[in-house]
Formats: sequence, C-alpha cells, structure tokens
Amino acid sequence: MNLDPKIQTGLIAIIINVVFLFVIFKLINIVDKKIIEKIKRQETNSPLLRFVPIIMKIIKVLLVFIAITGVLQTQGYSISSIIAGFGIGGLAVGMAAKDTLANVFGSISILSDHVYRIGDYVKIDGVEGYVEDVSIRSTKIRDLDNFLTTVPNNMAANAIVINVSKAYKRLLKVTFGVTYSTSTDSIHKAQEILKEIATNHKEILKNFTIAIHDLGESSINIRFMGYINTGSYFKFLRVRGEFLDEAISKFRAANIDFAFPSRSIYIESDNSKVEN
Repeated sequence: MNLDPKIQTGLIAIIINVVFLFVIFKLINIVDKKIIEKIKRQETNSPLLRFVPIIMKIIKVLLVFIAITGVLQTQGYSISSIIAGFGIGGLAVGMAAKDTLANVFGSISILSDHVYRIGDYVKIDGVEGYVEDVSIRSTKIRDLDNFLTTVPNNMAANAIVINVSKAYKRLLKVTFGVTYSTSTDSIHKAQEILKEIATNHKEILKNFTIAIHDLGESSINIRFMGYINTGSYFKFLRVRGEFLDEAISKFRAANIDFAFPSRSIYIESDNSKVEN
C-alpha cells in the first residue's frame, strides 16, 4: 500500500518528535529529581519543592507545543498563522491572569533569592510576624496577636523586606536616669554595676559601651549600649528583662536613686516696704 508522500512525511515527523519528546522528558525527570534532592538537603520543607514540578510541567507543555507545530508545518500549515492564533488566545488569557502570573513570578523571585523562609520573622510594608506559609500566590504571615495576614507575592517581591530572623545579634540600648543629687562616686558606681552585669551575662556580647549620655531636665542619664547574642525577639526580651531586673536591684542596694520627672519652682519674695 503506497501512502501519499505528504502523509509519509507527517508520520516520520510524528515518530521523530515522539522519540525526541520521550528522551527529553526522561532528561527533565532526572533533572527534576536532582533539583528536588538538592533542595531537600538544604531545607526539608522548602516551598521550592512545590514550584519545581510546576516549572517542569510548563517546560514539557512548551516542548509538546513546539513538536505539534513542527508536525503541522510538514503538512503545509502556516506556522505564523498558528502562532498568531495562539498569541491572541494567550494574550487574552494573560490579561485575565496577569495578577496570578505576577504572583507566581514573585514567589519564584522570593524563594530563589532566599529573601525569607517558613518560620522567619519578617516585616513587609507594615505587616510584621512569622512566615507561616509560602504558596504559589501569596505569603501567609502570623503576627504577634495571632492574626493571619496574606501578602500577595508580587507585592512582597517588590517591597522592602526586613528579615529579623537573619540578624545574628540585637541591639540593647537602655538609659538609666539618676537624680542630680547623686554623688560622683555613686555615678561611677552605677556604671561599674552595669559593666559587671553585662560582663557576667553569657548572652550579652562584650563589646558594649557605658557612659554618661546627657543631662536631662530632671536626671543625669547613663546609657548602656551593647548587643545580645540572638536574632530571636522573644529571647531578646528575656535577656533585656534580666539585665534591667538585676540593674534595678543593684542600684537600690547601692542607694542609687532613679530620677523621675520633676520641676523645681523658685519664688522670689518681695521685701520692699510700703510707705503710708
């Protein structure tokens, strides 16, 4: 049975494309597996594990589209007309789904740049809290009031993101105001007390500074400035509380009085005599 040369060409093209796609798909699956294994070694629950299969499927669909257009071209169909038809349809779909596509690309940007990951404490355009989930469309953030906020990934990718969890130390800056009646020796003693507390606390780094900062309206202000060896906000609060608690106890034991807002008023008496 003799087939039309045009049909024979089409069958050959189909066979070649099927073999080509089979081989390429096998390679894509191998690459997909390798990438997923690498991601799992770095982070077992990385959201990237959801995106890699989607990207691979998109690549496969594009390859199938290319193969189909190649076969159609061997049958005398105009590739430019086919592409134009898909282009118009794709434009309509793209306009309808532009926000979704922007969020998808935003999520890929966030995850590939390692901007944040699940469990990190972040600040994004006024939204602050722990990253609970990163999906294809959005990032879910649980704030300290336990409210859940959903941030579109497109917005997050273009916003200024502060990843608090990436900090390896946090600034501890405290000002202690003592009364103006405090003696010079007691002021020096106050600074020695703060130095002793900071030196003995294992979570406070040793490159701190203690000095008289300024003279306030009702107090001589001694400032402590140093770093706590943590990026955790809750640990920071705990160490800061321990530091303040011990400072208050030792200041009181040394009879160093804390100042409170006050104002002295001087009234000038008029002793002039009144003549009759």
